[in-house]
Amino acid sequence: MDFVANLSPLALAYVGDAVYELLVRAHLVGRGPAKPEQLHREALKYVRATAQARVVPALEEYLTPAEKDILRRGRNARPGHLPRTAAPAEYHSSTALESLLGYLYLQGDWARVEELAHLIFKLAEQD
Repeated sequence: MDFVANLSPLALAYVGDAVYELLVRAHLVGRGPAKPEQLHREALKYVRATAQARVVPALEEYLTPAEKDILRRGRNARPGHLPRTAAPAEYHSSTALESLLGYLYLQGDWARVEELAHLIFKLAEQD
């Protein structure tokens, strides 16, 4: 999809945020039965900007040059606001990760999205 390359990093992050949320929910439900409030609390451990930012440095070594470029573009994007729950650098790193996932999803590369998600979960669970 040629239009994907022309999307802003923030548009990619918008899609990537939804993709990542779905991946996290599927991952948590796949662990076995749990109450919704437990699932929500567990999901926060993955989806918070601080949690996403922690995995980005380790993830970079597994990325292709093109994926690293998308990550860089996402990190350099400047949203109109920053949340109070994360430092600016953490928020920019989480935006980078979401940009990458959004890009891969819109490119139709679901296999790569799942591969990276598996790695992200593994890295996140090491903490």
